[in-house]
Amino acid sequence: MHVRLKKLIGTIATVVFLTIYCLLVMVLAVRLLPGTSGLVQLLFYAGFGLAWVIPIGLLIRWMQRPAKKPA
Repeated sequence: MHVRLKKLIGTIATVVFLTIYCLLVMVLAVRLLPGTSGLVQLLFYAGFGLAWVIPIGLLIRWMQRPAKKPA
């Protein structure tokens, strides 16, 4: 697969993933965080605010891999 096509697919996947991820984290926060302490809220938002980096980092690594040369 050409690098340009991989970047297009990766960009679209990133936007879709981050949109869904943000919506799910917001729903989770509304359900779990009311009535909790500020420290719990800080840990929640810090954890989920950084957790998206791992899957997107793997996706970026895949996007940057050069195309396989035909044998």
